[in-house]
Parts: sequence; structure tokens; C-alpha cells
Amino acid sequence: MSIKATSVVLKNAPLKDVNYEWDQSDSTFEIKTQNLDASTLKDGEVLAKILYISNDPTQRTWMQKDQDVSRAYAPPIRDGDAVSSLALAEVVHSKSSKYKVGEIINARLAWADYVITDESNIFNAIDKSQQLPLEFYLSCLGMTSLTAYFGLVDAGKLKPTPEGEKGPIIAISAASGATGSIAVQLAKNVFGASKVIGISGSEEKAKWVESIGADKCFNYHDPNYKQQLADYLQGEFIDVYFDNVGGEILSFLLTKVKKFGRVIACGSIAGYNDKSKSYVTSWTEIIVQSLRVQGFIVTNYSDRFPEAFQVLGDAVKSGKINAGDSYHLEDISNETNVELKLKQIPQIWKQLFGDSKPNAKLITKL
Repeated sequence: MSIKATSVVLKNAPLKDVNYEWDQSDSTFEIKTQNLDASTLKDGEVLAKILYISNDPTQRTWMQKDQDVSRAYAPPIRDGDAVSSLALAEVVHSKSSKYKVGEIINARLAWADYVITDESNIFNAIDKSQQLPLEFYLSCLGMTSLTAYFGLVDAGKLKPTPEGEKGPIIAISAASGATGSIAVQLAKNVFGASKVIGISGSEEKAKWVESIGADKCFNYHDPNYKQQLADYLQGEFIDVYFDNVGGEILSFLLTKVKKFGRVIACGSIAGYNDKSKSYVTSWTEIIVQSLRVQGFIVTNYSDRFPEAFQVLGDAVKSGKINAGDSYHLEDISNETNVELKLKQIPQIWKQLFGDSKPNAKLITKL
């Protein structure tokens, strides 16, 4: 059986801004098709139909031009490679002893309608017996939620606050995003923070972050947000800061972390397209205040994923994590022209880098 597969391919790896226009000499992306023949599958391979795509800022770092591969945490996307992301897909043909036809797999897969992948690239098969929406496995039970959990527990050294004791003050940037919004709910509802302070990109987003558990969220576009945050602290300082953005916001928040406080270095989206915007101007705060800054990659903890899934699953079941608000779905499944459908994928992903990005996890349904 032969299937015509269409994918979004990296045409020109970006050094700075991504060119989202099609059919230009410097376009970042192009569309390519190929025939995938199920009869040519090698042992351990599966042919799968993509169902849902995870949109993440870190994909921008995977396709960076002239990156030092020796320092990369994930395989780079080169010119001519299909652009990839975390995704859910249905196995339609299999020569794998681990994954059968009809199973839903969770893996890093191409921006495509059909792919062939080796079983070694698959994280797991979804347990459909739980009868949970598939979107949950890319959002409240997905990699960004694992990132929130291990950031707080391992980099932030958080433990549940004993009853009767005052919990820590925790600040979280990009608090309306996929990782930040789960970190807000875990910090408040699972670890018992006395105050959870969010930083987000609009008044509307700030109110939404407060609705899911933050005690206060500040709009960093407000020219007075720094003073507002300082006034809110009333002379106190932040115990743990979960940083998802880097740059100017990190530079400011470092001045508000208490002595011997902890900074969770999770992401630096401010500089993904322009590295100059990721510069930190208050480095001396780390020295003078004896701060502990811990960077991490969620795959460092792959052997402990079951631990995190248990905590996240319990939090979802108990309502401590609002699963229904954990994702925003862009549904393009009704588009019958495959090329036109796939051309929408980069435009959906683009939302992550602007002020109009939706709250929580952005998922594309193919």
C-alpha cells in the first residue's frame, strides 16, 4: 500500500526572524510530497497518520541556522528536513513489536499528514482505556506540564507546604502559556504557595491567570508593572522565580528574589528570534544575593515521568488543575486540500511569538 504524504519542510533555516511567506527565495518553509510504501517498512518502523500537533516555542531553537550541534539538547532541523514537533498519531501500518495498528502514539513527528518513524522515536502509546480527550496528552498530561512539574520540584526544590505553615512566594513569567499556566496551578494548589505572582502580556491574560489560581498577575506591557509588582510584595521578596522568557523580565525579577532564593531557568523566548533580547543586565544580583539559578531540560527526567504523571493525573482528577482550560485547539481537520491544510500549520505556530497568542497550550488538530 502506497500513501501520498505531504509535509512542511525547512527551506531556509532562520538566523533571526522567520519568513512565513510561501514561494519566496528566502521563505523559511516549503511544501513537499513523497510516496510512503507500507510494504517497505523496516523492522521496528510504523507508518502513522498525524492527528494532533503540539506547538512549542522551543521548535524555533531546533531550526536555528548555524547552531552549535554539540551544545544542542535535541536533534536540529536542517534545510531540507521536515519540520517536527511533539505530536499524537494513529498507527496505520506496523512492523514494530511494541506498537500495533490502531494505537495512538506520542512522539516527535513531522509537520505532515503521514509519516514513517522508528519505534525508538516513540515515547509511548496512549492508554485509551482512561477515555480522556487526546488533547490532554499534549496539554495537562503532556510535556509542557511535565516541564512545569520538574521545574518546580527539581530546579525550584518545592515540597508541599505543611498544614499551618506559610508557603513560599512564587513568581512565574509567561504565566498564561502552556508551561506557565500549569506551574501556576501546581504552585498554588499542590505545593501550597502563599502567593503566586504571574507575569503575562495583556490585561485579559492577567485576569485569566488569576482565574486559574494566581493571587495576582501583572501585564508586562503596562509601563508601571514593575512598580505595581514591587508595591504588591509590600517589602517581601520572592522565594522562587520560574522564568520562561529571559531578557528584560528576568533582569527585573532577579532584583525581587530573596537572598538564597531560587530561579528556575526554563525558557528564554524573548531571544529566540533576536538573541540580543535575551541579555541579562542584573547578573550581579545572583552574586550579591547568593541566588541559585538552575537550568533544566524536561527529558533529563524521563526515568521519572511516571512520578510526574501520577501527580498531574491526581491534580486533574481533583480539580487542582483545570484540564478544560489547559489547551487552545486550532482545528484544521475540515480542510480537504492537504497542501492548504499544512500551510496553516506555521501560521498557527507563529501565534506563540506575538501578543495575540492564545492562553494555555496551543494544539493543532489535523
